[in-house]
Amino acid sequence: MEKIIVSACLLGDKVRYDGKTNYQEKIELIKAKYDIIVICPEVDGGLKIPRIPSERRGAGVYDQTGKDVTNYFVSGANKALQICRYFNIKKALLKEKSPSCGKYKTYDGYFSYNLIDRPGLTAELLMREGVKIYNENEIDELLK
Repeated sequence: MEKIIVSACLLGDKVRYDGKTNYQEKIELIKAKYDIIVICPEVDGGLKIPRIPSERRGAGVYDQTGKDVTNYFVSGANKALQICRYFNIKKALLKEKSPSCGKYKTYDGYFSYNLIDRPGLTAELLMREGVKIYNENEIDELLK
């Protein structure tokens, strides 16, 4: 069975910044088709649950108080890449709009609720390394 990395929040794990989940019902179909490796780059990088919301700004990531939390996000992204390399994973199902996992869009970095065309740090790194990224709106593509 092909291995895939999946954002923990999409599987129902309460790892979001607010301690909630982003569970997707279609994830049950993914579980039947793939061998899932669960990640949460933010938690894997050392951030706690709950935590202050963070957004990408420029090359960095800052929490809502203005604290630079980039190192946590970079650490989590690197761990995700190590997992992909170790298990030869070529696909990832990640949470859109996340400062770590967003494929197409993330928030603008000023906590204004504006989305901009920029991936999260983990998604960006994995794409650069040849991993095909899918978000929760593209689950059907993974099921073909």
